[in-house]
Amino acid sequence: MALAHNLGFPRIGRDRELKKALEAYWKGELDEAGLRAVGRGLRAAHWQVQKSAGIELLPVGDFAWYDQVLTHSLTFGVIPERFHKHGGKPTLDTLFAMARGVSNHSCCRGAHAQEMTKWFDSNYHYLVPEFTADQQFALSWEQLFEEVEEARVLGHNVKPVIIGPLTYLWLGKAKGAEFDRLDLLERLLPVYGEILQRLATQGIEWVQIDEPILALDLPQAWKNAFERAYNLLQKEPGKKLIATYFSGLDDNLGLAAALPVDGLHIDLVRAPEQFPAILDRLPAYKVLSLGVVNGRNVWRTDLEKALDVLQQAHERLGSRLWVAPSCSLLHSPVDLSREDQLDAELKSWLAFAVQKCQEVAVLARALREPQAAEVQAALAVSRAVQAGRAASPRIHKPQVQARLAAVTAQYSQRQSPFAERIAKQRALLKLPVFPTTTIGSFPQTSAIRLARQSFKSGKLSAAEYTEAMYSEIRHSVDVQEKLGLDVLVHGEAERNDMVEYFAEQLDGYAFTRFGWVQSYGSRCVKPAVIVGDLSRPKPMTVSWIEYAQRCTDKLMKGMLTGPVTMLMWSFPRDDISREQQARQLALAIRDEVVDLEAAGIKVIQIDEAAFREGLPLRRAGWQHYLDWATEAFRLTASGVRDETQIHTHMCYSEFNDVIESIAAMDADVITIETSRSDMELLRAFEAFDYPNEIGPGVYDIHSPRVPDSNEMAQLLRKAAQWVPAERLWVNPDCGLKTRAWPETEAALVNMVAAARQLRSELA
Repeated sequence: MALAHNLGFPRIGRDRELKKALEAYWKGELDEAGLRAVGRGLRAAHWQVQKSAGIELLPVGDFAWYDQVLTHSLTFGVIPERFHKHGGKPTLDTLFAMARGVSNHSCCRGAHAQEMTKWFDSNYHYLVPEFTADQQFALSWEQLFEEVEEARVLGHNVKPVIIGPLTYLWLGKAKGAEFDRLDLLERLLPVYGEILQRLATQGIEWVQIDEPILALDLPQAWKNAFERAYNLLQKEPGKKLIATYFSGLDDNLGLAAALPVDGLHIDLVRAPEQFPAILDRLPAYKVLSLGVVNGRNVWRTDLEKALDVLQQAHERLGSRLWVAPSCSLLHSPVDLSREDQLDAELKSWLAFAVQKCQEVAVLARALREPQAAEVQAALAVSRAVQAGRAASPRIHKPQVQARLAAVTAQYSQRQSPFAERIAKQRALLKLPVFPTTTIGSFPQTSAIRLARQSFKSGKLSAAEYTEAMYSEIRHSVDVQEKLGLDVLVHGEAERNDMVEYFAEQLDGYAFTRFGWVQSYGSRCVKPAVIVGDLSRPKPMTVSWIEYAQRCTDKLMKGMLTGPVTMLMWSFPRDDISREQQARQLALAIRDEVVDLEAAGIKVIQIDEAAFREGLPLRRAGWQHYLDWATEAFRLTASGVRDETQIHTHMCYSEFNDVIESIAAMDADVITIETSRSDMELLRAFEAFDYPNEIGPGVYDIHSPRVPDSNEMAQLLRKAAQWVPAERLWVNPDCGLKTRAWPETEAALVNMVAAARQLRSELA
């Protein structure tokens, strides 16, 4: 019979219990026993809620204290030398040191955290494994086996989830001498064999092995390595399900189908074109898991549409068909039933992780008992919901569509080329070489959060709230002036989130109270939901920035979030293209840019942190995406005069493949996160001869560690080898919202000192 299973479940908890426990542990307010107790409680609750929803084979091993890739690094003993302790196996503190860095290390500079980057094309971040040419692997971390035992004691039928050997090596980076990561495969595979043997002794029948790189354009050597690796792992005990997701298998379909394993999972949400071709390539003995429920968005599944596909597969496969979400539900909020402030119509359109498990279960049951009353009732509700959403007047707005239709190519062009603009800007702004600034946000203190909560609950009037935020702005400006920064920011005290803040002021968005999704570690985001056509009814930031500018004679930078990032970090509509949604957002934000300029703001930053993240996993789709993403940014930024300087910011990304498109965005200044990569990301800007100005982050804001000024100066010297000094800015890696004021000020003191040191060296 068709089996309902799940690839992974959110680990943070309905009330972000894991986030709160982690942060309490890091502050010393919770001991290790208490932290572990929270983890056990969450795992038990999540297994039970999936089982109650109808999932018949539960994932185990999807829980992580910080990130699942980091968990695997500890499991395999891939621990950089700077985190080694004398004797013994790694501890939780080792794990957190690798993730967050260490300030009180025995060496004076501390131990910097491992590099962090995006998990494929999602907004989830993973810790990049660091490999050396002489890398050895050894089973060093018992977490998986402990959690399997927990689940078995609770009476659950479980399927351990591990990242496959090829994907794990692909995700890592070679450190030190240059070598091919693929050369490490033969050393790594025995550890996988040991894991499979241990799981077999625990009574495990099925193991899910995630190999999402099968959805990428792989070099032939890596394709060959798949066959070699799984021919060796075939000898190990247990049944193995290879899981792929986020894109189609395309040219790897035959390879994946033929691997000597017992099952294959494919994503039919992102790549429906894989069906029914996969049916003709799948060996007769093999299970096929079809991901028909979207694990990356919040829209309710069209059950009848999904069932039609499943029925075709069921006719061919019978009991060899499994039903699943498209990917792990890590990327979904936990439970829609918690939402008590959504109107009934909108709530009926949505499904979170718990509800997605229910959808998977009802689809599997529909294949077994198509006439069951519960099945027929669920199909009837789904049919009504889909029809109601398609006809709802809250979705389609003729005035938005008419404005977009009137846009011409001229809307996306600055008045003059960069060389002419920058000359005018330098004459007007009069900034020193190596100008200093920050990325925008300053610490969101408990006082700020309390004021925001009090305002929302009616305990503070609008005037009282405004004065509280003005006080925070004055404090931020005062600190920056004393530190000697050149271009100031207002600190964003009034903003809850860089996307949600703007989304709340745009028509076409909806919001949840508990729709939290993990981004990395204890960092969670609550993406807004794009419901209908998007527009800006009135200015969103102008009054705050005007006030901040009145507080100082220095340049004040306007801070906005760009259209691509607004789109990527929201839950987008699934009834129109991403391109259409991005262009609607671009026009809305363009209006804000023009209003900021009219208010006298001379520097405006339009963050596109997610620009690289939106790139399709397959190169065949790259150019189309890059064309519309670049055009959306230019549409946002091109309504101003030459003298107005446009900045943008991008988060951890590999820029080499998209550097031409980044240049085509034509921002006057780009700031990027580079400190964890030791400025290596700048090589892309050198090789391409990037023409505009660049601010490479000189310290990592995701770590509590405060580097000294000499360390930052050394990074700047390294940057100056690849980018001319006259085009370099000095700034942190990212916004400072999550940091505390003492460490923020200490780091910025050192950053300003580093900039002054570099200026003196040029004198």
